[in-house]
Amino acid sequence: MDTVIRGARIADGTGAPLVRADVGISEGRIAAIGDSLTGRRVIDADGLVLAPGFIDMHSHSDLQILAQPDHLAKVSQGVTTEVLGQDGLSYAPVDDETLAALRQQLAGWNDDPAGFAWSWRSVGEYLDRLDEGIAVNAAYLVPQGTVRMLVVGHDDRPATESEMDRMRELVATGLREGAAGLSSGLTYTPGMYASTAELVALCEVVGELGGYYSPHHRSYGAGALEAFAEMVDVSRRAGCPLHLAHATMNFSVNKGKASDLLRLLDEALDDGVDITLDTYPYLPGATYLSALLPSWAAEGGLDATLARLSDPDTRERIRADIEETGSDGAHGVPMDWSTIEINGVRKAENAHLVGLTVAEAARRQGVPPARLYFDVLVSERLGASCLMHVGHEENVRTIMKHRTHTGGSDGLLVGDRPHPRAWGTFPRYLARYVRELGVLSLPECVAHLTGRAARRLRLTDRGLVREGYAADLVLFDPDTVRDTATFDDPRQPAEGISHVFVNGVAALDDGSPTGALAGHSLRRRSV
Repeated sequence: MDTVIRGARIADGTGAPLVRADVGISEGRIAAIGDSLTGRRVIDADGLVLAPGFIDMHSHSDLQILAQPDHLAKVSQGVTTEVLGQDGLSYAPVDDETLAALRQQLAGWNDDPAGFAWSWRSVGEYLDRLDEGIAVNAAYLVPQGTVRMLVVGHDDRPATESEMDRMRELVATGLREGAAGLSSGLTYTPGMYASTAELVALCEVVGELGGYYSPHHRSYGAGALEAFAEMVDVSRRAGCPLHLAHATMNFSVNKGKASDLLRLLDEALDDGVDITLDTYPYLPGATYLSALLPSWAAEGGLDATLARLSDPDTRERIRADIEETGSDGAHGVPMDWSTIEINGVRKAENAHLVGLTVAEAARRQGVPPARLYFDVLVSERLGASCLMHVGHEENVRTIMKHRTHTGGSDGLLVGDRPHPRAWGTFPRYLARYVRELGVLSLPECVAHLTGRAARRLRLTDRGLVREGYAADLVLFDPDTVRDTATFDDPRQPAEGISHVFVNGVAALDDGSPTGALAGHSLRRRSV
């Protein structure tokens, strides 16, 4: 055998108690599990836990996995597979015009790297690009907002019958080319302009082809339960499995209401609806700063939005919508500017704003918060990003214990101070919520982050420590593993993780990154 990991305590991804054994790796696979195995290389794992590589069910690495191929943010925390194409907005399928618009809209999420080679247009071509060399494995979801932009444009109107046919065709093509399912971002334009019926029509295609639907639904604030219920209804009507992205209950209106969400989901599960969810183990959320705008203000794309933000009368209308009514982009909750922290800008003249809330920055400049917000958006051409300090610890703990829970970082890898979840999500589960708080047992937590996620992705040879499975593995010390990434210093690797194998190749070796590019696209198997 190529490598033997000797004497590890194995958390096999099923939730079963830890078992001490040797694990042998050969030709990218787990060749044997037993005692006294021999191999060309032997790693002494006494006192350590060996688990399947973690699966990041909600990742925004769509560009950075290519632009920064060592991908240390994910490798260093034990991630061996991540799911891209999230929140209804990514870069395939596109034409030249749509790609240009997306590069502008998503700069706050993914940057727009200078000199980057945009060599694809279809889903299949994007997956082919991943196969040229990436550090971890990647699955992809067809982004519904991108599909709508490509077919309908940026207008807030129902799709025509011919446009619906074209969107269904694009979704089907994406799945046939290997996508795992469909995502949507229903607080982001233009995906939010889709009706329930439109979503059902697209999800019917997804269900027929064996994929799943992963929505960022219409509200995580006011109306959150109704928004979750709409997604359950879409799944039920379309006959399509449902995976709820970052399934949180945020903002003051939802404090202590996690049990209401879980009751809704349990009733649907008991009725036969196929539902899973993911969460991240932090309180703040993160997005691009312009996402807080009401949908009508963002209709028509970048130039139309900037024109509205430059008109005093329209600015006042937007301000009233955000501050007094609660815009749909801000989840229906009247804005508390002290919860919105600017954490990424693209222009040097705005660097002094990073780390300040909109309220703090406005106070320093002696202007109303809404004016500061609008001025930053115009200056940045919507390219800034923010943290939203709106979460509740009780809700986070309650939801992560649910029987369908999986882990997703929702991590943005760019910006001056990206959310630390991009570097710390998986070790934070193990350190804070297993070792320190005991919310989950270690075997149970590993199952959430591995085997359960693999089942949702229909990966029949990953997510478990089992003979014949792909050797995606992480070796860690359960007593010392922890996240070190903070909001002030977010780009910090985990401690206590010594080895990470991707398809049998060491991506992290005795704590040091190797730069290996052994990952590849994980394409949905045909049904």
